[in-house]
Order: sequence, then structure tokens, then C-alpha cells
Amino acid sequence: MLVAVATMAAGVLLAAPAGAGTGSAGGQSLGDPYYPADGNTGYDVKHYDLRLKYQPGADQLSGTATILATTTQDLSSFSFDFGLTAKSVLVNNRPAQFTSKDAKLLITPAATLAKSTPITVVVEYSGVPSEVTIQGEKDWVKTPDGALAVQEPHIAAFWYPANDHPLDKATYDVSIAVPDGTEAISNGVLASKSSKAGWTRWNWRSTKPQATYLTFLTIGHYDIRSSTAPNGQPVITAYHKDLGASTDAAAASLERTPEILDWESKLFGPYPFEAQGGVVPATGIGFALEDQTRPVYSPKFFAGGSNTSVVVHENAHQWFGDSVSVANWRNIWLNEGFASYAEWLWSEAKGEGTAQELFDYYYNSKPASDPSWQIPTGDPGPDGQFNSFAVYNRGAMALHQLRLAVGDDKFFEIIRTWTAQQRYGNATNEQFIALAEKVSGKPVYGLLSEWLFTKGRPVVAAKSAARSFAAHTVTVPKSVAVLDRTHEILASQH
Repeated sequence: MLVAVATMAAGVLLAAPAGAGTGSAGGQSLGDPYYPADGNTGYDVKHYDLRLKYQPGADQLSGTATILATTTQDLSSFSFDFGLTAKSVLVNNRPAQFTSKDAKLLITPAATLAKSTPITVVVEYSGVPSEVTIQGEKDWVKTPDGALAVQEPHIAAFWYPANDHPLDKATYDVSIAVPDGTEAISNGVLASKSSKAGWTRWNWRSTKPQATYLTFLTIGHYDIRSSTAPNGQPVITAYHKDLGASTDAAAASLERTPEILDWESKLFGPYPFEAQGGVVPATGIGFALEDQTRPVYSPKFFAGGSNTSVVVHENAHQWFGDSVSVANWRNIWLNEGFASYAEWLWSEAKGEGTAQELFDYYYNSKPASDPSWQIPTGDPGPDGQFNSFAVYNRGAMALHQLRLAVGDDKFFEIIRTWTAQQRYGNATNEQFIALAEKVSGKPVYGLLSEWLFTKGRPVVAAKSAARSFAAHTVTVPKSVAVLDRTHEILASQH
């Protein structure tokens, strides 16, 4: 749900006659400094219902998006982020005027929309998503047997009209018809599946607030496995039928998802969503992404054998990134630093290298003169947003220093309090620092500011310092090779 929006009022929409009222146009930006073209104002989306049809050979997508929202001002016009071609638009069952410009679908309803009232927007559309370019990106991937809608920070506008920023979360129903013999996988629970006249329709439902970039679609020939986790939740994993020799290594990793989520729940608090699982395509993706309830993994992660580290990372994001999402993209370390530190904790739990050994290794892996130390972890800029060292590794180092400063009990109390208080919401670096000070009772602002916002390699206290600035003198944990390779691939998405 959109942060800091007006409270929704119960009742029926009071619509003024066309052309009447004092409404104003909604804004075409939510004001993110990294991506100023992202998002729109004037409304808060509650639910997306997407009923689609996809022809793999032609990469042709068509369908209808029904969007339930609440106005946050008297609204004369508004917009969605969208790159395909709209055929018609209804607002509260009345035809609306619309036009498209710069990947924005601009809509003028037949009547001014009063503030704090529910609205229903229906958009019929079609197009070839792989031909769409938005902000210089071509994020929809056509594959030999289907498609992938998987990317960060943008993907939604390539296949449905959206308020495309993490600030405006919503629930989803995604229904997609594909030719018989083709699988279509999305988030949440498989509500139903049916076949008719050569087409199979897959109906997926996500009942918890979900950011637009975390809503994914994978179409192709997959081996889908369904099971039940020990906590009773449905588990759906899918492996492309052309994975070849990597299939077993991928399955040996993803099939441990319930075990990993159970372990993470003990550290981070209750798992926030309704389903579990993961997907491994054969082509079209060179990274992994924490799509809500069902991360998607490049087969590269399993080329050398099983890799639970990446499964730990992407499922830690279910708390850090998916449930607790960034208020704007400068806060990306709240996603990546926390998920990376989860890998360190897993390594520690499995006897493959303690978090301290990993800290020592990464602290010494680059000299103080290395340019990577000049990228502020807490505000890396759009070009450094997915820097594997500055955001992933230094973010994990910052958390380890906090853990040393406050002790294990307070550290994990901070983490669990964070995920509970910010559950399904949006948060900032500054909020985390304030919470860390409040829960620990210690002045950690200076410590975290140095690690997050100060350029250069921080000086560490003697008790936690690496034993030498020569990396070869530091014990190299067994998990380092997997962690290094994992972060290299993860960061390759940009």
C-alpha cells in the first residue's frame, strides 16, 4: 500500500458531472531520486487482476487489467506506467479518454474523481513486450519456448499497467492462457488451472501486499513439482525441461527451500507470505531475483553443483526487500546487505566459515585504495545500486559490525523487531539506524553512518579487525568461493 496516503473513506464514489469539480491531475512521478520517471500520484492501488493470453511464437500478449484503487486527491486525470498498446479504458464503468507518452498511460475519466473513494479501472491492451523499450531498458525476454518477465527495479510496465514503484504495493490475481503443453508460472498460490480449445489457463493468486517489480511471469516448458512444507504451506518449484546436467544440482538446492525458510524464520521472525518455492529457467536470465514467494534463479548458479547459498539469499529477501521494501532505491542495502549477511549466518551455522572469518576475508579482499570503498553503501547511486562489493559485501560487513557492537541477543532482537514493525511496508536507512539505537540502548549511529555513508575503508576495532592487511594471511572460509560467485552473478543484473 502507498505510504503516507490519505485514509480510505467508506462509501460510494461521489462523481461530479464531466468537466465539473476542482480536481487536479495526478503526478507522473513518485519522486524517487534514482528513477524520477517511476510511479504516479493521486491514487493508491489495492489490487491488480490481470487476465491475459500469450502466444509464444509471436511473443504476442493481450488481455485485460482490472485495477482497484483509492484516490488520494480530487482527481481530474491520472497515469500508469505502461509500455504496451491500450485499446480501451473504463473508469468506474464509463469510457475514459486516454493517450500514451513516454511509457505513461494518461487517463482522463468522464468525471472528476472525489478524494478518498474507491475506483475501478479496466484497461484492455495488447502488444509484443520484447519490442518495448522503457527508460532505455528492454526487460521482457522472449525465450525459445516462451518468455520471462523477471527484472529489478523495472518489469511491471512491460506487461501490465502499474504504479511501478515499491511504495505502492497491492495484492494480485494473475491469470494467463498459453497453448496446451506450455507452463505459465507466477507468484503465490495456484488457485486453479483449466484447459479448453487448445489453451491452458493458469490462475495465480497473491494475497499479501506485493511490490510491482516482484510480480513475475515465466512461460515455457517446465517440470513443476508441488509439495507441502512442514508449516502446511504449498511449495511449488519448477525446472525448465532443457536444464540438462544442471537439473539435479538445481533441485538439490531449491528443494531445500522449506528447510531454509524454517531456519530463517527462527532468526528473522515469522515467514511473511502464503506460499514457497522457486523457478529455474534454462535461458534468458543471468541472475537471481527474489520474486515474492517464488524466487527465479539463473542456471549459472548450479553449473558447479548445488548452491544453497543463493537460495538462502533470495529467501532472506522475502523479509528484506519483499515484506520490508525500500521507501526509495537509495535504501537498497536494506535488501542486499541483509540478504548477504543471511548467507554468512548460514555459512556459520553449517560450519563452512564463521561470520567473523567472512568479515575478515572481505575486509582484506580490497586495499583501502580500491575504488569500491568509495561507493557509499547507504546511497550508492543508480550506477552503483547493485555493486557486489559496496552494497552486498560492505552491507553485510556493516551488519556484522553492528552485531559485534551490541551482542547477539540485541542484534537479533533488532532484526526481528525491524521485520515485525515494518511488515508489508516501506522503510529507510535512517529508520533502521534509529531502531538499532532504541533496541540496543547503545549509540550506534556513528558506527553505522561510517559503514553506510562515509567513503573509504572504515577502521575497525582491534577485537574485530582482520589480523593483517595482507589477504593471504587471513583464513579463507570454505564458503567464500560460493559466496563470491553468487554475488558476482547476483550483481550482474545491472
